[in-house]
Amino acid sequence: MVRRSPELNVADETVDARVNRPPSVDALARSIAVSGLPHPICVELARDAIAAGDPASAPGRAMAFRRTLLTPVINATGVLLHTNLGRAPLAHVQEAHATNVEFDLATGNRGSRQRAVGRLLAQLVGAEDAIVVNNNAAAVLLVMGALAAGRQVAVSRGESVEIGGSFRVPEVIEQSGAHLVDVGTTNRTRLADYRRAIGRNGADIAVILKVHPSNYRIEGFVEDTPIAQLASLDVPVVADIGSGLIDASCPWLHGPPPAWLASEPAAKQALADGAALVTFSSDKLFGGPQGGIICGRADLVAACARHPLARALRPGGLVLAALQATALSYLHRRAVDDVPFWQMVATPVAHLQQRAQQIAEQVPDARPVTMDALPGAGSAPGATMASFGVVLAGDHLVALRAADPPIIARAREGRTFLDLRTIEPADDHHLVRALTALAAREVTGDATCAS
Repeated sequence: MVRRSPELNVADETVDARVNRPPSVDALARSIAVSGLPHPICVELARDAIAAGDPASAPGRAMAFRRTLLTPVINATGVLLHTNLGRAPLAHVQEAHATNVEFDLATGNRGSRQRAVGRLLAQLVGAEDAIVVNNNAAAVLLVMGALAAGRQVAVSRGESVEIGGSFRVPEVIEQSGAHLVDVGTTNRTRLADYRRAIGRNGADIAVILKVHPSNYRIEGFVEDTPIAQLASLDVPVVADIGSGLIDASCPWLHGPPPAWLASEPAAKQALADGAALVTFSSDKLFGGPQGGIICGRADLVAACARHPLARALRPGGLVLAALQATALSYLHRRAVDDVPFWQMVATPVAHLQQRAQQIAEQVPDARPVTMDALPGAGSAPGATMASFGVVLAGDHLVALRAADPPIIARAREGRTFLDLRTIEPADDHHLVRALTALAAREVTGDATCAS
């Protein structure tokens, strides 16, 4: 028998130790640099993988991290204003130049960031003045703080609502420093109920807040008090219309307003009916960037602009520029061509059907079908619009989300639906590629069928 020398044993143990030793953090970080992530992030992910005793997981960790970053996705859900997907899609390019955000070019002095956009918005809705804050919840908070702090706000019990993101009207009023006065009942509130509330509380009621329920409907034995009736009372009416339809007649469309907008309140009509102020979102039916718009009587808008909260809630220059461009599109009557939301709305079903058939011809597993698209984001609750798309057997949501770019679809009853009303025609080739890849994986038995 040949005996191994002590020197050889030591050398073998050294080799074994090197084989079992994990890679250096730097080497592992550099190996996942192909992910395109910054080096400090790669270092952190490499350390996590080594600490977990699984260096081989580093590439997967890098891919998972990348998927947490904001990235363009294809909205195939049929929900035009999908809150989780950014609501109204909007393209806005701005050169890296200084802009006159708060500079008056005529006088050379400091100006107001609200003046230009405020004038455009006021012109659009027939208001005396308007200002912009960073979302509609902020708009309601600012109005209540400026007009009713320390006083009372009358709200119908049927309009004391909660919408997405735990936005509750009573809590917003409380945070503003005002006090809520419940009026009427959940399903029926009449003008006489408001009169009684004002009579009981006297001049302490600063405003009547009328809130559009937004994301639900009460049907059956119901009654509410329209703005025109509320305006007959000696208390300013603030109408939170939420969804941001600026004119019920939709003059920017080449034809009559869509039927699904029939019950949706609009800013121009609310002001004409006597609302002192109207608040709404700018990233819903308006189709612009995220923001909250306050428009109406000049003295009340000015009171909001003077309030200390106005500075904390004001939007930045990028939002103002995008909002200005959107407002100009409406004033030029080009919104149906310039604003992606209205482009989606105005697309004829026949065009969607043609696209669905072309996709199905390229992807044998896809079948063209009629669908019902939704406005979304609490706009026109319960309303639908005719649409067209493709359907596949099986639940492929996970695989579609892993596509490049990710595709967000819907699945029910063991089938996957992709609605073309919410998909840009320029993205159809991405859809074909992803669906073709799905079919190829099914042939090899590697399909992902869990959501």
